[in-house]
Amino acid sequence: MKAVIHAEKTGLAGLTYGDIVEMEPKAGEIKIKLKTAGLNHRDLFVLERHKPTDPPLVIGSDGAGIVEAVGEGVTRVQVGDEVMINPGLGWKEKSDAPPAGFEIVGLPFHGTFGEYILLPEDNVERKPEYLSWEEAGVLSLAALTAYRALFSRGKVQPGMKVFIPGVGSGVATFLVQFAKAVGAEVYVSSRSKEKCEKALGIGAYKAIDSNEDWNAALDGVKMDLVIESVGAATFNKSLEILRTGGTIVTFGASAGDEVKINLRTFFYAQQNLLGSTLGSAEEYKEMLEFVEEHKIRPIMDKVFTLDQYKQAFTRMDQADQFGKIGFSIS
Repeated sequence: MKAVIHAEKTGLAGLTYGDIVEMEPKAGEIKIKLKTAGLNHRDLFVLERHKPTDPPLVIGSDGAGIVEAVGEGVTRVQVGDEVMINPGLGWKEKSDAPPAGFEIVGLPFHGTFGEYILLPEDNVERKPEYLSWEEAGVLSLAALTAYRALFSRGKVQPGMKVFIPGVGSGVATFLVQFAKAVGAEVYVSSRSKEKCEKALGIGAYKAIDSNEDWNAALDGVKMDLVIESVGAATFNKSLEILRTGGTIVTFGASAGDEVKINLRTFFYAQQNLLGSTLGSAEEYKEMLEFVEEHKIRPIMDKVFTLDQYKQAFTRMDQADQFGKIGFSIS
């Protein structure tokens, strides 16, 4: 089958578009003919984590398609079902943290940037009818990450003031839509005036320049909840605009892993810091029910074909996108 494959070299230099052996499902597995897939920041990180000495790997965590074949004992789905992929492997029930052995589709196991994928039957759910194939293929990882960070960890409530630094990523655009749908007041930041304007267009109450003094730009208004994914470049600015007793949830560190904070200021303010990553199968189902109830659609940036992977990865690497980058496969 045709696929985007990483092998022999670290980083983008190890990516090629070519052929890899097509497999058939074993007991408990299903084979999906992929129609679309979605690009995530995780796919950039995988290019560094997958080593030149490792076997060739089809990357990609997001996708949607049609069940082509089922292995022995499969009962949840049947051939012909239209499905979306839950990228979390081995995390069934909602819990404080994923269990030992938790993995994500696309490393160490083959991912979605190919014509077919094999998965456990529990890792798919039926595609909501109102979503196009392009929308279904890019939704799962970003929307699940946003859902757990905002609801399970952040405990968002109607009327809360929620701040999202660095708006523009797929997760950030879902955070804006989810928080707005539940009745929160959403604030965002970006260095890009265009992205700020687009965020206002999808429900943000106020958008500020990331390079500004945030306290001044917000007229001293303090936030109940900040959902952080930028890291070192914004973390202390996020703390400064957080109210006494407020909460920061962090799920990423795109601009630096290590931060230095004033602990005394932090504990006197009785603030909370929580980590989050992806989510469980239980939360995946909850998220799909939520997006279907509110008819939430991914904000689409651009859709490429698999053989245009270089353009797609470059766009993601340069943070040019607003919303989700997708791949059309079949």
